[in-house]
Amino acid sequence: MSDETRGREDAAQDAQACAEALESLDWIALDELSLSDSAVDAQDEAHEDTEHESSDAKDVPDEDEAEAEAEAEEDDSKGDDQPESDSGEETVLLGSLPADDSLTRELPGLGSAPAVDETIAMGDIPLPSVPSAHEAEARHRKMSPQRRNLMVAGVVAVALVAGGAGYAAWNGYQQEQAAVVAANAHTMMSVQIGVHAAGLDCSTGSKIPVQVSGQDSDGSSVSETLYVDEHGRGIKLLPGDYTLSIAGSPIAADGTIYTVPTTKAQVSVKSDGQDLSAQASFKLKVPSADTVTDDQIDAAAKYAEEGGCSSAAAAKILQQAATARRDAAANAVSASEAQAARDADARHKATDLYQLDIPVEWYGKVATWQNGSTLCIYLGDDANTPIVTLVAVRDGESFTPDEGDAVLGAANLGNGYTVYASGPVYPYVVPQTINGRTQDPVSTYPMDTAIELVELTTGNRYTYSQIKNVLVGKDGKADAATKLECDYLAQILMPSIKAQD
Repeated sequence: MSDETRGREDAAQDAQACAEALESLDWIALDELSLSDSAVDAQDEAHEDTEHESSDAKDVPDEDEAEAEAEAEEDDSKGDDQPESDSGEETVLLGSLPADDSLTRELPGLGSAPAVDETIAMGDIPLPSVPSAHEAEARHRKMSPQRRNLMVAGVVAVALVAGGAGYAAWNGYQQEQAAVVAANAHTMMSVQIGVHAAGLDCSTGSKIPVQVSGQDSDGSSVSETLYVDEHGRGIKLLPGDYTLSIAGSPIAADGTIYTVPTTKAQVSVKSDGQDLSAQASFKLKVPSADTVTDDQIDAAAKYAEEGGCSSAAAAKILQQAATARRDAAANAVSASEAQAARDADARHKATDLYQLDIPVEWYGKVATWQNGSTLCIYLGDDANTPIVTLVAVRDGESFTPDEGDAVLGAANLGNGYTVYASGPVYPYVVPQTINGRTQDPVSTYPMDTAIELVELTTGNRYTYSQIKNVLVGKDGKADAATKLECDYLAQILMPSIKAQD
């Protein structure tokens, strides 16, 4: 056999070994891959000894071998024109196998494997046929340690490549997710809180300043003032944990200043468009305008100028509106207090022995006259319709009211005198007069006057109809009617009677 022929056979064998490394993954067991080096070496030595003995016994070639060599030489002469067939290669690789072994294995459900087309080759290297399980095992045992190691290395390389591809895909996914998280951690998130400020419209007034403090997702400390509208919108923050509170009052278009709540809310910002109104809700109440101070107005104007309004000029206009509203309210309160003082002075009455205040409920509806220590309170401008007459009597002396009147109450002055209150029992007299049960004609008390007299002497605790039909009734329950008036005067008039200073 020529050197060129022998070289081509070696190349074919190397190609066959590589092909076997890839095609024989189905029979290489894990226990074979885990064989120790010593076991592999021992197996190889035993195999080499067997081959050596076999070669000694066959020093003289038989007729079949001679014919094989002749055919090989004939094939060599044709090498330049046609590649070697797979059958020739298999003769070289499987020369020691029994003659009845098949070159192909039966595939389940597919019948015999199709014959390999000898004209299809990879360059000058012929494609190998698929070995049977028995052939594969026989080849594995005859294989040299170097070729076996080459096959193992190929299998391991394939596994490493497959595993590396899976790891690269997973690692790429993890990196992508980490990039998304990192991007979100550095993205400003819009959040909404709950605010309640009656009458506030931030399109015409100033926005609500919110103090924000805490730590964002980067670990950076945050302390700033942000502004929200009347719906609680306007805050943008990086993801993180924060404390929210109302920093100051907004100013409504009419100049309304609000009471700043002292509550604080702990929130966590996690996503864009997050509604935090359940965790952070603030109610700004409207105080009495006259109680608003200059400091409160100045503080609200400062926040309006720094971010609550579109411009400093707009903030200035709102500040002026707040000042004007406060001043107007304060002036109104002052005027009311002055009037109340005048009214109190008008209601205050005094004699030489005692003093008293006309009940507020009666003020403007009654008038008075006095004579020494006697004071009469009568209806409107009709002095002939007295409601109650007050007389001072020395202690130990008796008091007798005018005819038709009843004693309605008494107040001891503590200076040796007692003031007695007497007058008609209108809850009894009026119904009886209207019903024609008295000597006075019905015209004495027109209906509107009758109703007013009953209201003044009972505090309108009962309607005229109730007094007429139930409390007094047609039978004229004078005691029940007297008790109604006495109870009421004991609350609104008698406690104000004091000794004169």
